[in-house]
Amino acid sequence: MKVICTLLLIVLTFSSNAQKRAEKLSTLSSDKSISAISELREFMAIPNDALYADDILKNVNWLEKAFVKRSFEVKVLETERTPLVYAEFVTNDNYPTILFYMHFDGQSIDRSKWQQEDPYIAVLKEQSSNQWNIIDWSSLNKNIDRNWRIFGRSSSDDKGPIVMLLQAIDAMKEAKLKPKVNIKVILDGEEEKGSLHLTAAVKKYKSLLRADHLVINDGPMHLSGQPTLIFGCRGNTSISLTVYGPRNHQHSGHYGNYAPNPVFRMSHLLASMKNEEGQVLIHGYYDGIQLDPEIKQLLAKVPDDPQKIHSTIGIAEPEKVGQNLQEALQYPSLNVRGISAAWTGKESRTIVPAEATVSIDLRLVPESDPDRLKSLIKEHIAGKGYHLLDRAPTEEERLEYPLIATFKTGGATLPFRTDVASPTGLWLSSAINKGWNSDPVKIRIMGGTVPIASFINELQIPAVIVPLVNPDNNQHSPNENLRIGNLIDGIQTFMAIFLEQPK
Repeated sequence: MKVICTLLLIVLTFSSNAQKRAEKLSTLSSDKSISAISELREFMAIPNDALYADDILKNVNWLEKAFVKRSFEVKVLETERTPLVYAEFVTNDNYPTILFYMHFDGQSIDRSKWQQEDPYIAVLKEQSSNQWNIIDWSSLNKNIDRNWRIFGRSSSDDKGPIVMLLQAIDAMKEAKLKPKVNIKVILDGEEEKGSLHLTAAVKKYKSLLRADHLVINDGPMHLSGQPTLIFGCRGNTSISLTVYGPRNHQHSGHYGNYAPNPVFRMSHLLASMKNEEGQVLIHGYYDGIQLDPEIKQLLAKVPDDPQKIHSTIGIAEPEKVGQNLQEALQYPSLNVRGISAAWTGKESRTIVPAEATVSIDLRLVPESDPDRLKSLIKEHIAGKGYHLLDRAPTEEERLEYPLIATFKTGGATLPFRTDVASPTGLWLSSAINKGWNSDPVKIRIMGGTVPIASFINELQIPAVIVPLVNPDNNQHSPNENLRIGNLIDGIQTFMAIFLEQPK
């Protein structure tokens, strides 16, 4: 009985301490809301499309000053194209070192699609009658509504999280709190363009980037809005497939029922790859995927709401790859992301098209090798009687082979996955628990792709994604936004991580 009482006292004490820490961090982060919003507006005002080197350099200069202001040692790391920004804050040589990865470039913009004058000049909006209306920034002088949103390019992806980290450092200094870890930050300037030069840079600066754990701050939180840990991300690769009919478009009256229609050929070919429930039929495509009861139990704990998901994306029912969304994400996907053949709508013409082209992307999991999957697809197409080429067919080939297809593949961004029960996973789970007085949502692998597998593979660092932004942030799209509540909460999350020392 005495032992039970002692254990109960320990649990209650731990719970009380966690609640006190969470309350303190919440107050500190709320106190930084105005300065965080101001700094984010300033940062967002610098255009950051990686296609324009001069703009990227302006962002580099801003970041240098922002981190030096917080007593970080800062270095600009040259790559073959866009420089990386590296910042380091050493608390104690004996403390573990955490490497944080974020990016400061943003997707290209089409100004005509934005509901504001300039996507780089942030505007403040509130929702009324299912519409987002601009309100004056002076509204912040009153009580701040956590549901107001900051609209503008890179508000969420990924300048918002960078500002959250900076403001967390400020809040801790003002409260005389010292990090229990050494902090390294690597900031990527061409993530939205595939981070093509990141792998070579990691090899070049390997000794500088050494760390005990890697934390990636990118992507949206779980739909529930609860603190979230993501233990992996799927990779990505692509295929371009063209199927041919007549050499040129032919009059459908003259040659309909005679000239083979490549759209129907492509339709039959695609239909042979997946069944009506969305499951890939290509032999061996799912080889190596095993979801044992323990993994299924972990996946089932994610608080997904199927009805809300269906309502959000506008579907009646999902495909049947796995029993739920989280199970579906454990498998490699085969997705047609675009298809083209002649004209439609007002421009439609009475023709038999000359060719049909589809663009396919494959989302990869650690068990799926991209070259193997692409080979399986290629073999499947050849098995349907197609003569496969990596270029357009010659005249002689057109007359010799009834079925011809051009098959081209793109490069691959590899997936990664860290064990939920790894030291990194246990440390971050404890940090979130103490910093929020609640357990985080734990996602085994997310559907999207972050091109940082080179960090993990080259540096051998266990990695976990800590997403911080609202899930409905219009990432990569017009009217990207960041919920003010997420900005404030992100500061709290960073402080929770800085104050928890890995074992």
